[in-house]
Amino acid sequence: MNRFTLRTLSCGVLISLALAGGVQAQSAAPALSGLPDFTGIVQKNAPAVVHVEAKYSGKKTPKGRAGARGMPDAPDDDDPQMEMFRRFFGMPMMPSPEDQQHTSLGSGFILSNDGYILTNTHVVDGADTVTVRLQDRRTLTAKVVGSDPQYDIALLKVDAKGSLPAVTVGDSRSLKPGQWVLAIGSPFGFDYTVTQGIVSAVGRNLGSQDQPYTSFIQTDVPINRGNSGGPLFDLQGRVVGVNSQIYSNTGGYQGVAFSIPIDVAMNVVKQIKEKGYVSRGMLGVVVQPITDDIAKGLQLDDRSGALVAQVNKGSPAEKAGLRVRDIVLAFNGQPITSSADLPPLVGQVAPGSKSTVEILRDGKRQNVPVVVGEMPRDSTEGTTSGGKDQPGGRADAGALGLSVRDMDNDTRQQLGLKNDEGVVISNITGSVAARAGLQPGDVILMVNRKQVNSAAAFNEAIKSLKSGDTALLLVKRQGQSSFIALTLP
Repeated sequence: MNRFTLRTLSCGVLISLALAGGVQAQSAAPALSGLPDFTGIVQKNAPAVVHVEAKYSGKKTPKGRAGARGMPDAPDDDDPQMEMFRRFFGMPMMPSPEDQQHTSLGSGFILSNDGYILTNTHVVDGADTVTVRLQDRRTLTAKVVGSDPQYDIALLKVDAKGSLPAVTVGDSRSLKPGQWVLAIGSPFGFDYTVTQGIVSAVGRNLGSQDQPYTSFIQTDVPINRGNSGGPLFDLQGRVVGVNSQIYSNTGGYQGVAFSIPIDVAMNVVKQIKEKGYVSRGMLGVVVQPITDDIAKGLQLDDRSGALVAQVNKGSPAEKAGLRVRDIVLAFNGQPITSSADLPPLVGQVAPGSKSTVEILRDGKRQNVPVVVGEMPRDSTEGTTSGGKDQPGGRADAGALGLSVRDMDNDTRQQLGLKNDEGVVISNITGSVAARAGLQPGDVILMVNRKQVNSAAAFNEAIKSLKSGDTALLLVKRQGQSSFIALTLP
């Protein structure tokens, strides 16, 4: 008893106990003031939050899910990267022998009184049937009106008698770090669970491998599997985000969660209603981060911006005059701190719109006008191959840890290169190239500011390098170009 009392008091709580020996009961500590009361938000908005169930036949499984635990994009047990982004389903229901069906659970919210509901694509993608359950326990069959995997937004529609309760949509662009936010959803199938926290960051980009066109709202709101597709509210009771991902090495909440801004989600809803699909703006460039070694090779003072590694043929960027080695500093006046900042800004611009790209070229800032194109709905990447040896066309760069050889024009054509462009790496001979991730079969297009089209030209480009210098290589692999900096020991 005494041990329990001491431990409780150490948490700053006074408990009234009738202890033996005539110990007097102490008065309770005054309640803290100034903290938000979320009860009004919950009472008003909970009826507009729905529980989503997606059923899959025995021949199908949720596209966003891997393994028996129902955790999308789950890693192998020996994955060296301990932490990863995860989308969250509820625990899947095991199929019975009678009906070999899998069921995944998520959340959603009613946008309008006539039955439009918003959730995540990965909650319902590929499902045979989708049902939603309201707070009044009604279960309704939902039709998937449309969805967009890139933004991870799906629009559902239900037919219900009478007017349905709906949320109020807010403005996610006004969010600031430190603001209180509230989530309502169905983690692990527990309907109408309320959790709260603050906005940890805004404009958080997760990179090219995971929703590159979305700048997320990062929060510390506790959300778990089954919260996916549920609403994120501000203190005025307006929806400002759609809960989508967590950063976790266990599959459970670890204090870092990501929500899709409601402005992005409503743009998707509008396009789905109007034309049945979502279009995104496109410049037609491949950009990459500026590392310390690349900054040294380009003689830059800092690492801000996005380095243009490839300009696609016939693209809006090529027509506007953008070049490889340009550094994008801003798009339509919005600063570009890293390469991940650019795709979300371009993606939300309507195709055909006139925009301005601020670049740094040869140490000078300039504004380049560009007419934004439309991102193809289906795109493919090129492939690369080793190519053929050319007699006498070899060069060895021992200090860089690689050797190269010439290519014939037939091989260049297969790789999508111009005639008389590039040399191929034939072998990795040292640690410098190996640590940089270079591989045999990679094509080197440029060394520092010099284009190379033969082993002799490659030798000429590197012959002046000395100990401590950085060679900036433009390398093409599987149709994608990127800069790789090699610093000589």
